Amino acid sequence: MDTDNTKEKRIYLRIRNLCGLLGIILPWLALFSAGIVRPHPSEEWWWSISATYYQSPALVGVLVPACIVLISYIGYNKWDNWITTLSGIMGLGIVLFPCNVSWIADGTAVGFFQVPIQISNIIHTVCAALFFILIACNSIFLFTKSDGIMTDRKRIRNRIYRVCGIGMLVLEVAFAVVMLCGVPKFCIMIIEIILLHLFGISWLVKGEAFPFLNDKTEASKI
Repeated sequence: MDTDNTKEKRIYLRIRNLCGLLGIILPWLALFSAGIVRPHPSEEWWWSISATYYQSPALVGVLVPACIVLISYIGYNKWDNWITTLSGIMGLGIVLFPCNVSWIADGTAVGFFQVPIQISNIIHTVCAALFFILIACNSIFLFTKSDGIMTDRKRIRNRIYRVCGIGMLVLEVAFAVVMLCGVPKFCIMIIEIILLHLFGISWLVKGEAFPFLNDKTEASKI
C-alpha cells in the first residue's frame, strides 16, 4: 500500500511530467491546427507560435493548462514557489495579450482585455521573455539542488538541467537578435520550438520520466 509520502511524490511526478509534455506538444499542435485552417491570412502565419493564436485555439488550450500547473505547483522552498508561480503568470500574459501580426491593422483591439494590438504586443513580448528566463533559472538553480547524496545519476541529471537552462538563455539572446536584425522572421518559430523542447525535457527529467536517469533507490519506490 502506498504511504502518504509516496502518493504525494507520485502527484509531484505527474505534475512535472504533464508540464513537460505540454511544453513539447505545444508548437506541433499549434502548427498543425493552424495549418489546416484555410485560407491563411498571410504567409507569415507560421513564423511564430504566437501568430497561430489568431487561427487556432491550440496556443490557448495548451499554454493555459500548463500555466495553471505552474501556478499551482508547490516547490521545495519559497524561491521554487515564487519562480514557478511567476512563470505561470507570465505564461498567462502571453495568452491574454496576443502578439502583433502583419494582417491586423494597428490600433485594432485584441486579446482578453481588448487593448490596441501595439500595446498588447509589447506586453506579450515582455511576458514571453520573462517566462523563458524564469523557467531557465528554475532549471539551472533549483532543479540541480539535492538534499541527499549526490549520486552519479543525479550529476547527469544536473548536467541536463544546466544544458536546458543555459540553452534557453542563449536562445533568448538569439530571439532578440532575430527581432532587432534583418534575420528572416521564420527563425522565430525555430527558436520557439527548441526553447519549448528544452523546457519540456528539463521538466520530464525532473518528473523521472526516463528510468535510466533515475537513482535506483528512488525508482524502486515509485
